[in-house]
Amino acid sequence: MSWTKHTVILKKCKDAQQHQFYILATKKFSWTKDVLTNHIENNTYEKYLLNQTNFEDVLPESVKKQAYLAVKDNYTFDFLNLAEKHSESDLEESLIKNIHEFLLEMGSEFTFVGNQYKVLVDKREYKIDLLLYHRKLQSLIAIDLKIGEFGPERNGKMEFYLSVLNDKVRLPHENPAIGIIICKSKNRTIVE
Repeated sequence: MSWTKHTVILKKCKDAQQHQFYILATKKFSWTKDVLTNHIENNTYEKYLLNQTNFEDVLPESVKKQAYLAVKDNYTFDFLNLAEKHSESDLEESLIKNIHEFLLEMGSEFTFVGNQYKVLVDKREYKIDLLLYHRKLQSLIAIDLKIGEFGPERNGKMEFYLSVLNDKVRLPHENPAIGIIICKSKNRTIVE
C-alpha cells in the first residue's frame, strides 16, 4: 500500500481500529487513493460496524462504543501455517499453540480463559471452542470456530452459548457476554 494512502488514513481517521479497517479494506479491494477517500468520507467504517453486531440491542449504553471498536470483522491468521484443507479442531489446536499471536490479532485487551470451555445445562455438557475475556468491556467473549462459510444456524448456537454464559458464568459486575463466530467466509446479506 502506498504512503499516500497511509497519509490519507492517518489524516482522516480518528482511532487505531478505524485505521486498521481502512488499511485492510484498501489492501483487500485494491482501492485507489480517491476510492479510499470516498469510503472514509462516506463513513464506510461506521456503517460496516453497525451491520455486523447485535450490540445495539444487547449491550448497555456505557460499553456499546467500546464494543464496536473491540471486535473486528476480519482477522488474519497467517501465523498458523495451516494446510489448505484442515479441520476445526486443527484450527483450534493451532490457535492454542500460537496463543500469543492469536491474542495480538484479536486486540490488546483480550485475555485467554480456556478452550473447549465446558458449560452445563440441565445435566448436559456443552463446549465453547474458545473463551476469552475483554478487560475494558469487562465481558466474556465466546468464540465459535468454523472452517466454512457463515450460516444462520451458527448464530442460534452462539445465542445459546451467550445465554448460558450470562446465566451461569458471568459475575455480577461484568457486562453481558459477546460472541464472535470466526468463519472462512460470509454472505453479507445472510450475516445482516
